[in-house]
Amino acid sequence: MEKYEFKVASENWEFEQIHRLNYRTFVEEIPQHERNEEHRLVDKFHNENTYLIALKGKTLAGMMAVRTERPFSLDNKLENLDSYLPPGRDVAEIRLLAIDPEHRNRKILKGLLALLYQYSVQNGIDMAVISGTVRQKKLYSRMGFTPFGPLVGHGTALYQPMYVTIETFKQYLPQDADKKSAKEIPEVTNLLPGPVQINETVQKAFGDDPVSHRDPTFLQKLDSTREMLRNLTAAGHVEIMQGGGTLANDVVALQIASLGQPGIILVSGEFGNRLSDHASRAGLDFKEVSRPWGTPFTRADVAKEIESLDNPGWLWAVHCESSTGVLNDLAMLKDVCAKHDMKLCMDCTSTIGTMDVNLDTVYLATRSSGKGLISFPGLALVFSRDNDLPSLDNVPRCLDLGYYMLKNGMPFTLSSNLVLALQTSLRGKSWPERYQEIRHQMSEARHLCERHGLQPLAPAESSSPAIITIVLPDEIDSVELGTALEEKGYLLSFHSEYLVARNWIQICMMGDSIDADFETLIPIIADIVNQKDNN
Repeated sequence: MEKYEFKVASENWEFEQIHRLNYRTFVEEIPQHERNEEHRLVDKFHNENTYLIALKGKTLAGMMAVRTERPFSLDNKLENLDSYLPPGRDVAEIRLLAIDPEHRNRKILKGLLALLYQYSVQNGIDMAVISGTVRQKKLYSRMGFTPFGPLVGHGTALYQPMYVTIETFKQYLPQDADKKSAKEIPEVTNLLPGPVQINETVQKAFGDDPVSHRDPTFLQKLDSTREMLRNLTAAGHVEIMQGGGTLANDVVALQIASLGQPGIILVSGEFGNRLSDHASRAGLDFKEVSRPWGTPFTRADVAKEIESLDNPGWLWAVHCESSTGVLNDLAMLKDVCAKHDMKLCMDCTSTIGTMDVNLDTVYLATRSSGKGLISFPGLALVFSRDNDLPSLDNVPRCLDLGYYMLKNGMPFTLSSNLVLALQTSLRGKSWPERYQEIRHQMSEARHLCERHGLQPLAPAESSSPAIITIVLPDEIDSVELGTALEEKGYLLSFHSEYLVARNWIQICMMGDSIDADFETLIPIIADIVNQKDNN
């Protein structure tokens, strides 16, 4: 994939493409100027503008103009402009922010903003004003701009005057934007279920020198990590093992087998199917209760199945069926199992860390250290209601949950790097604030999908707050669409066999500090879908 280059325009062919992008944006897309046969628009302040541009090869992908000469264009639109602005600042005006529709993605905007910051520092500019189109007011607000004064313009070309100080602007840029080349600004927005975007502090903890798993200091950090996991979930106990979610579910399957009772497994997607596979391999006696993919289980569904069996002892389900994004009601399952004196086991791989999860009465639950916990995969987490389960001498040692308890959580080698990264992630977050932000941003994404005619698989009330599954029309190939979005800098989930088979794509919000700019992404998806529909 060819990378973008960010620079100050200097070549004649660059200026020619600037005039043509200026025309396409401010004549054809935003009807601010009259059409002409040349299809080019030379800005009236062209000789005073400095153009910051994004190139892909020899193609202009995006631009913005910076101008320091007064009067600004805003001076001519807003009387006594300086009365609205903080005093004592060296001000520039940003104009003509435009990105070609074929290249509209976050990497372009990030690169231009990083270049703008560098240019401002180098030239002593510490505040900028813009006339931001009202259609992108939220986007400018996310960049730190403060609106002021009345709207300017006319008709369908209305603009909101806004300003930003250099100090505020820097807060909205990637870390060390003043030290990095614009080419080094992250080029992709990670909307995968995993691996997820991980912040630099967690990465640094992972990169520290490894220490012995028997070192007393490390053992204290391990205990601290386990305590934070218990506090996060209200679980009675947790063990951390070398492995992942699959290993954690094998541990649970073998622990269920020791009960010697039949049970129920709920299946409504790929990961419910995998629980059945775990159970079969462990020789469990169980009834598989299935519902169509994308359908949550109701209280009536579960109670009916329990009553049809002779004294079932346990129920195993996936909290979020991440192949569809649908949630099973944990509170309801806890209540039904309590009324029937059954042990509840849950796979919480896609929920702990993305929403409030209470495991206080759950017999066993599983998680890995990646995904929504915003750390590296490689650790299996097994939560339990009890802390005194017996060791099982008929199972492999590394899968014996009771043996971990007997050895105070450290029977075998454990990666200090993975544990310290997880601890750093757990300590560095206000989890309630994270849950609220995920709900807010994904609610906005869902509304945009519906507004642009894209079909989410399941309604919001039965879906994970962190996953939206989009059902594509038959004429749209999900792999082609996902690949096209990758080229535009958006990583969505579409490669998994179960998604390919159903022609679905997924938007997931599980990583660190995601600001996905859904107001840009969702229209891009809709445009691709609509172009195919119209062909």
